[in-house]
Amino acid sequence: QVQLVESGGGLVQPGGSLRLSCAASGRTFSADAMGWFRQAPGKDREFVAAITWPGGSMYLADFAKGRFTISRDNAKNTVYLQMNNLKPEDTDVYSCAAKFGRGMIESSYPYTNWGQGTQVTVSS
Repeated sequence: QVQLVESGGGLVQPGGSLRLSCAASGRTFSADAMGWFRQAPGKDREFVAAITWPGGSMYLADFAKGRFTISRDNAKNTVYLQMNNLKPEDTDVYSCAAKFGRGMIESSYPYTNWGQGTQVTVSS
């Protein structure tokens, strides 16, 4: 079992930056990947970024390319999402998740362990 705790969300002006953190505990060695998703009220979860846990390969949604970066610190069991040039449409609840087994890395279905989320608000 993997438990995840997000932090780093907050209020930022358009064009600003935030770094989200996801601290993992438990059997992190058994996860295939760690991912970030976002969700607006009444909407499905939207893929943001993912990184494979043993290999470190990075995947980004199209809207995130050139602006967001995902990274990891194995010693701290922590995954980060660096978000630059934030836009109002980036306002959402951002959650990290652990992926186990098969499935598209951009799909939420293979992710079985989720954090509670952290609010990101981009507004002037």
